[in-house]
Amino acid sequence: MSRPNPTVLFGFFVAVIVAMCGVSLLKGGVYIAKHEGDTYHMLEIIFRMADGQWPHLDFMTPIGALAAAPVALFVRLGYGVGMSFLMAQAIVIAFLLFPLWWAAWSRFTGFLPYLFGFFVIVLTVALVHGESEPSISLSMHYNRWAWAITFIAIAIAALPNQGTARPLLEGVILGAAMAALVMMKATYFAAFALPLAIALVLRGAVKTLVIAVLTGVAIAGLITAFAGVEFWQAYFGDLLFVAQSEIRAAPSGSLKDVIAAPAHVGGSLLLVLGVILLRQADQGIGGLILLLLVPGFFFVTYQNYANDPQWLLLLGLLLLAMLPNVEMRNGLGWDLRTALMLTATASFALAAPSFLNLAYSPFRHYKIDVAKYTPLIPRSGVHSDLQVAKLRGERVFARMPQDGQGSPYASYAAGTKIDEPLVFMGETLPECETDLGLPVFFDAIAVDLDEAGLTQGRRLLAADLFSSYWLFGPLEPLKGGAPWYYGGLPGFDSADYLLVPLCPIIPRVRQMILEAVKDSGIPLTEFRRTPLYILYRKD
Repeated sequence: MSRPNPTVLFGFFVAVIVAMCGVSLLKGGVYIAKHEGDTYHMLEIIFRMADGQWPHLDFMTPIGALAAAPVALFVRLGYGVGMSFLMAQAIVIAFLLFPLWWAAWSRFTGFLPYLFGFFVIVLTVALVHGESEPSISLSMHYNRWAWAITFIAIAIAALPNQGTARPLLEGVILGAAMAALVMMKATYFAAFALPLAIALVLRGAVKTLVIAVLTGVAIAGLITAFAGVEFWQAYFGDLLFVAQSEIRAAPSGSLKDVIAAPAHVGGSLLLVLGVILLRQADQGIGGLILLLLVPGFFFVTYQNYANDPQWLLLLGLLLLAMLPNVEMRNGLGWDLRTALMLTATASFALAAPSFLNLAYSPFRHYKIDVAKYTPLIPRSGVHSDLQVAKLRGERVFARMPQDGQGSPYASYAAGTKIDEPLVFMGETLPECETDLGLPVFFDAIAVDLDEAGLTQGRRLLAADLFSSYWLFGPLEPLKGGAPWYYGGLPGFDSADYLLVPLCPIIPRVRQMILEAVKDSGIPLTEFRRTPLYILYRKD
């Protein structure tokens, strides 16, 4: 197959970007239908960064600064957070456009450059995290961005240049890409840095590797000049703390499930089959590089919520790019060129539900009836351009056991082991879990605190997964707090209050925080109680 016309290829990429980003921006805001908690988590990071705070130094998070910086930039310029997110996605793909074009044009032939570029663009500018459930969500956008960068880096490192080698250009692209992964989500860097370095050595591109390393070091030095050495110490500390967390060390299934569960085993087998077929087709270096990528594919998928194996798209492309030029057969008599094409096709088929959901999401979002949505943060002015479905934003649903002592179901539960009731400050707290309606949940408590005159210039730690009440009123964010709770008592030193919700988002987190408070020995005094919460003052 021949290489594409570089101008036509570039024009195709621009057309796809304009179409997908344009239809997103024309909506004038973002209208989500799930993952409000994850969205509040990112909003805390975005607003803190827009206010000049640094992740890791000013608050705890394992997510890198680059995951939120493009959005925070537009928020700082005065745009609503919904439009800021959409413009940030456009900026990210604009920065990736040249590296994407170079990787596609220099590594693939025939229709593959167009397909590769389309995959990367969709991953960058989609309005859902993946899977096949179509509801719009901003959750985990940084996973999509990181996959897009990873696709570009792997294509350049794993595949030979179809034209003249450009070690300086490609080294700079690779070094910048890996630095971006460090600053966006370090999991991707940890998973792919070594395999890509070995891939370059196997392909004889040592000069490219050296330039990539020097580029990465230079970028790290620039960041250190602005943030100081303590930034890296704090970042590593956050990553280590979260890796040991009982709450969020792995957001979904186990590593074993990611490899061998029914939903994933087909892709795992295709990955192994691809390695075997490449070796049999005399593509030894390509087969070895793919084998080196296997642990990284599995590890990143394991670390990402829902365990969506986006690497299936890249697997199909790599297999098609490494097809043998002549007819070859293995010991079973298989035509290896055909076998690799079928394996690639199967990989695309497994990836199709998630990818099509990603690709169609901006257009599906454009057709949303905005009358069915309400601001995610009430009374937020310009930030009302981020909205949530009214069913999730104006009603509250909770789960409570119905088989307690004295209930009609008590006899049925008599033989079942039930956790001991949570007791704090001599009081047994109710068993209840808020399942839906987080905007109302946060707003009702924040408004009540404000009307009681307890918010101006004050900070609180909530015994729950989030302490996002400061988004809803004049409370201040915790110094050193965590937008998502991972353990310990982050930010409690700066808190004026401990707020104990009577129906928390995650009861287990409430228990962990209250146990940590007990262990700390910090004296508390109850001074406000409502049907929603108990408020304690630090003495």
